[in-house]
Amino acid sequence: MSVKPEHYDVIKKPIITEKATMASEANAVVFHVAMDATKPMIKEAVEAVFGVKVKAVNTTITKGKTKKFRGRPGVRSDKKKAYVTLEAGNTIDVTTGL
Repeated sequence: MSVKPEHYDVIKKPIITEKATMASEANAVVFHVAMDATKPMIKEAVEAVFGVKVKAVNTTITKGKTKKFRGRPGVRSDKKKAYVTLEAGNTIDVTTGL
């Protein structure tokens, strides 16, 4: 499977947090993805870019918080996260970069 430019539009960046590190122990990797990305699109992009086999994709949408910017109320943008579970024997090292 060849890497297409739109695969890089689907996967924005890996998420490296405590929760994501705990998920990696269960052979899962967490990514920020485009809001309009579907599970099959995410699966295809991860398999093409990283050369691994994907077992399952779970997604969550985090609604943006209302915060104050210079004393005025503003809203952070919504974010979509994908928890990508890999087949046994496949790994992605997100700490080194692409």
